[in-house]
Amino acid sequence: MISGLSSRRRIAATAGVVATSLVLAACGGGDDEGDGGGSGGGGGTLTIGTTDKITFLDPAGSYDNGSFAVMNQVFPFLLNTPYGSPDVEPDIAESAEFTSPTQYTVTLKPGLKWANGNDLTSSDVKFTFDRQLAIADENGPSSLLYNLDSVETPDDTTVVFNLKSENDQVFPQILSSPAGPIVDEDVFSPTEVTPDQEIVDGNAFHGPYVITGYDQNNLVSYEAYPDYQGLLGAPKTEQVNVKYYAEASNLKLDIQQGNIDVAWRSLTATDIEDLRGNDDVQVVDGPGGEIRYMVFNFNTQPFGATTPEADPAKAQAVRQAMADLLDREEIAEQVYKGTYTPLYSHVPEGLTGAVEPLMEKYGDGSGGPDADKAAQRLEAAGVATPVQINLQYSNDHYGPSSADEYALIKDQLESSGLFTVELQTTEWTQYSEQRTADAYPVYQLGWFPDYSDADNYLTPFFLTENFLSNHYENQQVNDLILQQATTADPAARQALIEQIQDLEADDLSTLPYLQGAQVAVVGSGVEGTEDTLDASFKFRYGALSKG
Repeated sequence: MISGLSSRRRIAATAGVVATSLVLAACGGGDDEGDGGGSGGGGGTLTIGTTDKITFLDPAGSYDNGSFAVMNQVFPFLLNTPYGSPDVEPDIAESAEFTSPTQYTVTLKPGLKWANGNDLTSSDVKFTFDRQLAIADENGPSSLLYNLDSVETPDDTTVVFNLKSENDQVFPQILSSPAGPIVDEDVFSPTEVTPDQEIVDGNAFHGPYVITGYDQNNLVSYEAYPDYQGLLGAPKTEQVNVKYYAEASNLKLDIQQGNIDVAWRSLTATDIEDLRGNDDVQVVDGPGGEIRYMVFNFNTQPFGATTPEADPAKAQAVRQAMADLLDREEIAEQVYKGTYTPLYSHVPEGLTGAVEPLMEKYGDGSGGPDADKAAQRLEAAGVATPVQINLQYSNDHYGPSSADEYALIKDQLESSGLFTVELQTTEWTQYSEQRTADAYPVYQLGWFPDYSDADNYLTPFFLTENFLSNHYENQQVNDLILQQATTADPAARQALIEQIQDLEADDLSTLPYLQGAQVAVVGSGVEGTEDTLDASFKFRYGALSKG
């Protein structure tokens, strides 16, 4: 989303509300669209480069873009999004429908097989969702299944999801999310996250691809799975290698020199700007729902609940004063060269229900900072200044510009004289563990959406039991989130989504500030990038081919 170019400032489409009586039927199509049959991919080998990291291959143990990128290639989903659309359709299912207000029934295609030869049946589906809820890993996506009560399997091809609340408008989307990859019950543990190598050795795959070589965060090799029976059809390229980079500079060098075919997440904004002028490569932009935000730990932030000077009103004033001082436009332009744009809400621009209460409530009221307003806010709450802030960011997960991003945020906060900021950085593997263990009072996170609906920017963050584990609790917000998810009337649901954003703008459990686009850089002859850079926000390798 490039500032000033309106054609890049819109997310392509938003997910439609799923009516309770809707039966989702698989769409047919030719080879370009995916024919639902697994006849194998085309010839040749494609090499993709990325700085993203894999946490775990097990869907129960990770909730990050780098891990989900792998899952999208190798695991089946009951419902998925076809190329070019954010709307879900049956993947390995034949049909999916609400058979009662609290029952969502899925019928599987017959004769499904895992790549290891095991039958893929309704028993695997029940096992998948039961173990997600049983393991409930702090870094996993089980919080998305908040409305799932139980799963029944009347026969080998029928799955009945019993839901706690009626008319769940987002449950079909959740089945396509990181909580949705189906796993082989003969390979995965029912009670623990299964190690990557056991999954690879067990060949527990039924996606467009299987993994044939696995060196975590160094090199992963894929081969088209000929018996894949899902929505996306046969991949256009038989073999894909994904190379993982520690430094974005090396990723840029390799795409420039033709050593790789695709560079995907994350080059620096300066590198992208430079590569736009290189005739040997093509920079492809796609709709983006990615956001950047800071998280406040309500126990350990200044004046948090477990600090010696605990005071909820002062803690809120600190959060709000930081919001007064943040200059989003400066961060977007100076650090990201317009590849990110300012974000003034918890739901990004382009999604139904998105409003901008953070612009109105903080700073100068027009999106800019206001140090006087921040000072008045702290003084009114009785907060002595400067306030000491320990601010953590990841030095390897959100791209190489994070250091510049947080150095600028530190400068914006300190230049007011109201804050003293201690910047600290940690590698992602350690970071993802420590952030949920109350180690970081204020810290960086990014969010890449699981599905294209405003709910995905609310439910994971602000329900009482949320993946942030930041001790935030607002019963009114909690109830409104559950209410909007089961409100069938679009206008009424939108009003609830707007109300939640307004309440969150006061609480500031998180402080969002940037919204970004999807950007890939491809070499000569690579086709299909536009097909996979769509509003599903899933980068599927099967769409890519090389002449």
